[in-house]
Amino acid sequence: MVPALLGVVMGQARTAPAPPTPPKPKPIPHVQVPVRQSSFQLGAPLPGLPSVVLDTKNNGWGLAQQTARARNLQGRILWVDGTANLERVGSEEKIVNLVRRVKNVGFNTIVFDVKPIVGFTLYPSQLTEKITEWRGQKLDKSFDPLAVMVRECKRHNIPLYLSLNAFSEGHRMTRQGWGYQHPQFQTVQYDPIPTLRSGQDAESWIEYQVNPARNEIRPGTIAAYTSRPPFAIPDQSDAVVVDRDGIVRGRRDVNGLPTVPRGGSMLVALDRKSMDFLLDHAYIGDRLRFDLVPRFRPISENQTQWPLMMNPHQPEVQQRALSFIEELLTNYDAQGIVFDDRLRYGGLNADFSEYTRAQFEKFVGRPVQWPDDVFRFTTSPGLEEGLRPGKYYDVWLTWRAQTLTNWVIDARNLIDRLKPGTQFGIYAGSWYGEYTKFGANFASPNFQAGFAFMTPEYQQTGFAHTLDFLITGCYYPVATITEAMERGLPTGRTVEAAGQLSNRVARDKTWTYAGIMLNDYKDQPRQFERALQAATASTQGVMVFDLSHDIDTFWPSLERAFRQPRVSPNSVPGLLDDVRKRRKALDAMGTKDGATPIREGAAGTGH
Repeated sequence: MVPALLGVVMGQARTAPAPPTPPKPKPIPHVQVPVRQSSFQLGAPLPGLPSVVLDTKNNGWGLAQQTARARNLQGRILWVDGTANLERVGSEEKIVNLVRRVKNVGFNTIVFDVKPIVGFTLYPSQLTEKITEWRGQKLDKSFDPLAVMVRECKRHNIPLYLSLNAFSEGHRMTRQGWGYQHPQFQTVQYDPIPTLRSGQDAESWIEYQVNPARNEIRPGTIAAYTSRPPFAIPDQSDAVVVDRDGIVRGRRDVNGLPTVPRGGSMLVALDRKSMDFLLDHAYIGDRLRFDLVPRFRPISENQTQWPLMMNPHQPEVQQRALSFIEELLTNYDAQGIVFDDRLRYGGLNADFSEYTRAQFEKFVGRPVQWPDDVFRFTTSPGLEEGLRPGKYYDVWLTWRAQTLTNWVIDARNLIDRLKPGTQFGIYAGSWYGEYTKFGANFASPNFQAGFAFMTPEYQQTGFAHTLDFLITGCYYPVATITEAMERGLPTGRTVEAAGQLSNRVARDKTWTYAGIMLNDYKDQPRQFERALQAATASTQGVMVFDLSHDIDTFWPSLERAFRQPRVSPNSVPGLLDDVRKRRKALDAMGTKDGATPIREGAAGTGH
């Protein structure tokens, strides 16, 4: 018998011990936060202009920013676009007067675009043709504006940087040049073609093309209207209404046409062939599948953007871009090379050539279902385009970024080998969150933030450490964060917020300069002055784009802004190396950066 039962039998019942008294809970103390001054304070990094309210806390982040301020350094860059300014640099006298004016106003750097996106150059090149005309502007074939620009910049002691478009070899307007002559090196686009499908599976599908533009009739296609068409549907036509699931809910020859449901569309057919499709496959209750069928074709066959983008994976394309660096550094004495925004892919839908597919399969070590293993564009009855990521989607983003980063490293090494001391910079759009689709990871490899695409592998492709400076296009008409707050606008779509993000992305690996565009401030000199303050407050300087944008109306503001002369940080030998060493030491100590403020930017800004 067990002891407990034995005790009961013998009349010696035992009582269970009392549970222990729980300790008295300690009261949770109230939160006590220190009183600190607001981050938003009046400031004027350009004392010649009126002060503005600035986000001083986030504008002060980083050793690069603090060093430039402590030493009173400030980049002041004027960008001279190649084609837009063809006549402004079309003679020796014009260039002499231009450089003198730029120097007197207070700029301390000129970026001269010598290989625009058209693929031709402004100087005599062995690699391509010399541009002699652009939209009515003329440039004498025998005149070399670059040689005169080099001479005058030296005379006035103003650093000159030569801008190139790495992977653009043609322009949609002219359809001439190396890129059009070598279609095998053009980027191949994955163009999604909207298609209606009827049937149960791939074996039985019947297909018909839908006009990719909503609310628009195009002969030979079925049009999708997201509301009633702004016209009476002709008798010699057919139309059905489908809901967001593609179920046919109404047909004009049966019950008339109900209101188009939210997310659905009205399908209108005007020609015999498209009417037959709807008559045969769109009875009430039937389900139509809306799909985007992939079509792979060279960009010149469907060029919707101005530059003719090439395939950066192609060795011939990479070598050609490097050859322009060698040609310029061999023949002209400039301070550095800058690559414009075409140091990238043509978009997320580029490149999908068979060559790229073979290289990617080699990278992952197995065949891929093309393009579904990478991603597939999707659509809905309302023709709202989406994307379905495949099993290699993250790998794809990282691999294409790796290709560009390795080319940037090759360019850096070539510059250092040909002409030690020559500087190297790039220009990119400021909304870093959009740049996965372009493949150019201009961040520090140590930059961390809450972007969904920032896997540890993607982080490693950052190339800020290869650059002497980074210029980003903070092309917003709203200057400061407080101005956006006052107007009820997105705070991320401001010069100041864009500059802050650019500076954080670089993370002390390179100097950062916020670019502003003159056209954003046409007839608004006061707003332009606010933008100058925001740019120089949030980064280590400002780039003004462009000489061609009616700059005469802005000279007075620029003269007041740049009244006190400054040297650009990237012009000081050894200073960037010192900043990098101090950042490395802080990292070794485990110093934390603090949260990166990420505010929404606008797609396409600065591209």
